[in-house]
Amino acid sequence: MPDNQHVDTPEAATTVAEQYLRRERPASALVSVVVVAVFLGTFHATSLLPAIAVGVGLLALVRAPIIRLEGTVQLRTEETVGAVAAAFSGPTPPVLPFQWGIADEVTTDGSTATYQISYLFGMRTVEMTVRTDTTTRDDGVHEVRVAVAANGAPWSTYTVTIDRHDDRTMVEYTYESDRRIGLRRLPQRRIAKRYRDSALRAQGYTVLDRTEEHGIRS
Repeated sequence: MPDNQHVDTPEAATTVAEQYLRRERPASALVSVVVVAVFLGTFHATSLLPAIAVGVGLLALVRAPIIRLEGTVQLRTEETVGAVAAAFSGPTPPVLPFQWGIADEVTTDGSTATYQISYLFGMRTVEMTVRTDTTTRDDGVHEVRVAVAANGAPWSTYTVTIDRHDDRTMVEYTYESDRRIGLRRLPQRRIAKRYRDSALRAQGYTVLDRTEEHGIRS
């Protein structure tokens, strides 16, 4: 591909991602509303200094990176092993619909895909980069590693295995967040859970099993 080529995202999954976004933004904003409400409530009940202390403490609590996510997902599809491997190693991996599906622009530069995602009416922008590496084992199983970074910092890693069983292609991927998230991200995660299987289904994948673990920093 030529450098910095624009990429069209899968239409059906993008529609699901846009539905997710319409619910996710208000849910995420609710955290800020709660912090402000607690601050004002404390101010009216006491005075300014205690209210500031409570507000700062609560803000630090919800923003503190204390949760690490990891899990395993098993999928089934009618597509060929080669087609699935190409999808996972391409600029719009099926496991990232809530990133490329809400991006203002998706481009490729060699083997790297870049998603420009804006928040707060364009006042904040996140640049996500996706790099993939594909290998084929002697037994024909394809392995794809998807490394995602946000603004240059590691964000998450996906390890995907793709094989053929009983005339169907089976996919298993494990994921692990490379950074911890704060409590303020939990509403976002809750909304994502409602739409993630639909986003995969829109791309031709049936979710057979899903396990997820939340690690808390001690």
